[in-house]
Amino acid sequence: MGGNRGNLLPVYVMADESGSMTGVMGQLNDGLRSLHEALLGEPMAAAKVRFSVLGFSDTVLEHLRLADLRREDEMPLLTPRNVTNYGAAFEDLARRIPANVDALKGEGFTVHRPAVFFLSDGQPSYDGWHDAHRRLTDRSVTRGAPNIIACGIGAAEAATIRQVATREEYGFIAEAGVEVGAAIATFCTALTKSIVESGRSLGSDQPELVVQRPEGFRMAIDVV
Repeated sequence: MGGNRGNLLPVYVMADESGSMTGVMGQLNDGLRSLHEALLGEPMAAAKVRFSVLGFSDTVLEHLRLADLRREDEMPLLTPRNVTNYGAAFEDLARRIPANVDALKGEGFTVHRPAVFFLSDGQPSYDGWHDAHRRLTDRSVTRGAPNIIACGIGAAEAATIRQVATREEYGFIAEAGVEVGAAIATFCTALTKSIVESGRSLGSDQPELVVQRPEGFRMAIDVV
């Protein structure tokens, strides 16, 4: 396809669908609906984003793929399933992202480095996820290796979230005493602001990924 159709930022929400999320999955689904409504009110920013929703447990389920949210009637519903397999999440992204980048480039878009917003309420159920994470984030191995913004709530530990995030300033952990449902709500609010501001940036002379810290979270690097 000839010509450049403009700049795009692929955004992936990789959300924990393990059984421990049972009591708070409604807040996450509500937050995604609010994000959709907000993006409909920001059509110029929304036009610069292609949005995927993935849920991980023992496997990864694709709920929404590279969507232009201006053209979506509603957001998908996530549901709790089994265990918390970080390795499955990172292996899926390592396969998915290069294929998605190639597809968008094939449609004539300039594709900026993808952003993954990773949310978990617990520790990984299996060891061995680090190798998959290294492959995913190694720019010499994975085409379009993403920036990962990692947010930990509930029983997630700061040390683990620091390892998932690709930069120190991209790792956030809910402050002690913050209720899990409330933490999910603020995560979704920050996600919305990050997408809107990043989408606006892609229409400027200096496009950049904008990451908002969720209210009630601190940087994981600050937690000892």
